[in-house]
Order: sequence, then C-alpha cells, then structure tokens
Amino acid sequence: MPGGAGVRRPDHPTTTRPTAVNGGLPGPESPEAREVLEAEGPGGGGPGAGVPGRTVPGAGAPERTVPEAGAPEARAPEHGVPSPTTAPPLPSDGVTAEAVLAPYLQGQAADFLRSLRLHREHSAPSDAGGQGAEAAARALRRSARRISGSLHTFRTVLDPAWADHLRTELAWLSGTLAREHAYAGRLTRLLDALHQLSGATLPAARGTKPATKPGTKPATTAAARTAGAPEAQGRAVLGVGAARAGALLERQLTLARTRAHSAALQALGSSRFHAVADAVALLASEVPLAPGTTGRGAEALLEPAERAEQRLLAAVVALPADESAEPYNEAQDAAWHQARLLLRLHRYAHEVVLGAADPVLTGAGHALDLHRDAAEAAAAAAAAARTPRIAPATAYALGVLHADQRHEVEAARAVFRETWPYATAMTAP
Repeated sequence: MPGGAGVRRPDHPTTTRPTAVNGGLPGPESPEAREVLEAEGPGGGGPGAGVPGRTVPGAGAPERTVPEAGAPEARAPEHGVPSPTTAPPLPSDGVTAEAVLAPYLQGQAADFLRSLRLHREHSAPSDAGGQGAEAAARALRRSARRISGSLHTFRTVLDPAWADHLRTELAWLSGTLAREHAYAGRLTRLLDALHQLSGATLPAARGTKPATKPGTKPATTAAARTAGAPEAQGRAVLGVGAARAGALLERQLTLARTRAHSAALQALGSSRFHAVADAVALLASEVPLAPGTTGRGAEALLEPAERAEQRLLAAVVALPADESAEPYNEAQDAAWHQARLLLRLHRYAHEVVLGAADPVLTGAGHALDLHRDAAEAAAAAAAAARTPRIAPATAYALGVLHADQRHEVEAARAVFRETWPYATAMTAP
C-alpha cells in the first residue's frame, strides 16, 4: 500500500526490526535497530554479514594455545572449512531467524500435542460433563491456527513444500473442529435475541410522528387508537411467531451441530488426522528451513511480517465507507471477513517477531469477531425463513430477527472504526 509508513501511529509502530538485547529483542527505537535499517543491503543480514574472515568463537570452545618456540605456527584449513575453535559467521546482532521462529513453532506444536492428549482423555465415555473436551478442542484449534498462520506468513523462510502441505492440513482440521462450536454459539445468540425481541416494544417506523400532543391522554381519541393498533398488532404477531421460530432454529441448528460433531469425531479418528499429528510431533523437535536460511539474521522475518501488516492496512482502507454501507447488503460482508483474517495473520506475525500480540488491536479484533458472529446469525435466520410451509407469524418473527442481527452487524462495524488505532487508514480515499 503506498504510503503505508504514514498509516501507523508514530508512537506505536506495529512491527519493529528485532536485534539482540540481553539475548532478546530490543525496542523499536534502539540505536542498534537504526543501524541495521540504515546499513542493511538488498540481501539483508545487517552490516558485516558475509564478510570474509569475520568469525565468532563458539560457546565452550577450548582456549587457544600459544605454540612453543620453533614450532610451526598453526595454519587455517583450506577451502573455507572452519577450525575446531571457531564457528560459522553469525549475524551482527547475534540473533538468527531460526532462533526466533523455531521456538515459537515448537511451543505451539507442544501445545497442540498437549491439547490433543487432554481431548482424548475428556472424550472418554466416563467423562459426563463434556466441558473438558470442549476446552481442549478450543486449545487444539488455537494452536492449529497459530501454526498454520505462521507457516503462511513466513513461508519464504521455511521449506515451502513442507509448509504448504502442513498449513493446508491444519486449516482443514481447525475448520472441521470449529463448526460444532460455531453452530452452538449461533443457536444461543439467536434464541437470546428472539427472547429480547418478543419481550420488548417494537421500534416505531422511521418518519412517523407522535399520535398525541403533550397533555392529552393517549387513548382518548380514535386517531390515537388507530395509530397504536399496528404496533400492538406487530407485538402480538411477534409474540406468537417467536416461539415457533425458536423451535425451528433449534431444530435446524441442533441437527447441523450434531452432524458437525460426528464429522469432527470421524476426522479425529481418520488416517489423515494421524498424519497431521505425526507432522506436528516432528515439528516440536525440528523446524525445516528453506535452503540458505540457516545462519541468517532475524531481519529475514521482518519482510514477511511487514507484508502481512501492509495487506491488513490495505484491506482496512478498502472497506466500504459509512456513507455507502447498506445494512442488508450481505455482499459487503466478504470484505470485512477478509479484514478479520488478515488481522489474525498480523497478530500471529507480531507474536513471532516481538513475542506477544499487539495490544492496541485487541478491541478491533473483538469487533470483527462480533461482526462475523452477527453476520452468520443473520444468514441462519434468513435460511430458516426460507423453510417451506411455515406459518406467516413464524416468517415474520424470523424477518424481525434477521433485521436485528443485521443491525448488530452495523454496530460491530461502528465499534471497529472507533477502536481501530490507525485513523489515517480509515479516512484514506
């Protein structure tokens, strides 16, 4: 995105160039980071990278002895083979890309295997509660998403064939396990909304004026009774149809949830899943890197992380403006869903490079999650309203429910614009 550097707030850059300070990563404004930014060539690696004869003694290497008088002086081996007392050249900052990326991926792989073991324990018939299995499934999806997202962002640093295959398999697993939870949450959301709508006063139509003047009793004129009749009739119809609409939604979404649960159990017992688990177990001990990546500085991770950030900023700029937004135009939801996925990838890249998620994007990410939930709930209400041979009162209740969820979509978009920390990106043409 042109001018992307100006989109960030100057007091809080979202991606910084890592260098070593006490074995970790320094602040974004450290002199070492500025030196790397200024002196880094097109190939990366920082100043001094690849300079002949620049060696660093290896850890625990024996001390160098002084030869006795008359003894021939030790000569360096030919053909560039390092001597036993020296190590291959390291980046000037002392931190390699492998030292930053490998521990993160290995930690997520260990969490994946730990969650899998807990899921198998709590999925036994003796576990009557089922809460432990649900929590383990959430942790399993969490680790799978982070591994898959990191493999996607840092594909150029990793073995590309291995990264593409494992990322595809983890996306399949995460999506399969997420469906059951999604259907359960959607049903709860819709039933709660129906309960609130059926017990509340319906909003008046836009552009209507009060039927009575101040100081007059509302029921003393025929005009007042006539004006209040449509609203009372609407509440009565909604009260009758809400119970039937709730029963229809519960029947449809419970069936979908049951099928998703069966599909998840089938996936967890398949040979495909066992191959994924074996690949993650190998990842916990070894991270396959791309040829030539070993020994490269941590700056090699900066370019992929910055690309993920720029894709997110470009997606936010491309979101429909408030003036052109249409609450009932579901076609506009795709751009918001894409922004949510790119925000997630940026968060994972931030975790890899800086060791923690960016806190200023927490509110924006939560708003996009609410947007996704409301949009999918509205789609479920619309699908239920298309059920053949339903009563008019049921269809009316589902229509009101659909409108309510579409207004929740608009509310989530407004919250996102308020919590998005980079105001320039929201107002760019």
